[in-house]
Amino acid sequence: MKKLYIVFMLIFISSCDDGDLQIESLDFNDVDIETCSTIDIAQANTLFKINDDEALILILGADVLQQEEGTITVEMTSSTSSTIIYRLFSDTVTSDYFCDDIPPSTPTVLDEITATEATITITTTSTGTVDVPEYEHYIELTSITLETSTDQRITDLSIDEYGTITTN
Repeated sequence: MKKLYIVFMLIFISSCDDGDLQIESLDFNDVDIETCSTIDIAQANTLFKINDDEALILILGADVLQQEEGTITVEMTSSTSSTIIYRLFSDTVTSDYFCDDIPPSTPTVLDEITATEATITITTTSTGTVDVPEYEHYIELTSITLETSTDQRITDLSIDEYGTITTN
């Protein structure tokens, strides 16, 4: 009996509570990037990816995208103009939710978590001509830290291929 008591105590002590954490991983690598309007490098741009009942929103600050070849890295913190937001919805969400002037009443947002830190890497290549300049911006998100309203942290999440957008 004493041995059984010790086994139960070990199980009880080693168990943990993950609370109400609903995010186990962010799986947006195979989802296309969307936007509601033409990308303007002089303004903030909202890009989003929808995966059924969840969305990953990337707001790039004005002048983050450049029309010259190269790679830039933005270390996102609470003081930068770029933001990453994860939303969990009550049902499947569509781009209408983000693009309509007045969002539809359903689905509703169950949880919204803003990243406190992340690394945004943008590799820009020229794909146009001298007469018609065009640039492709390949975006990667790494080292994402999400902090929930109950102070639970999810770190080191990676969206290896957030997507490619084109500006001209």
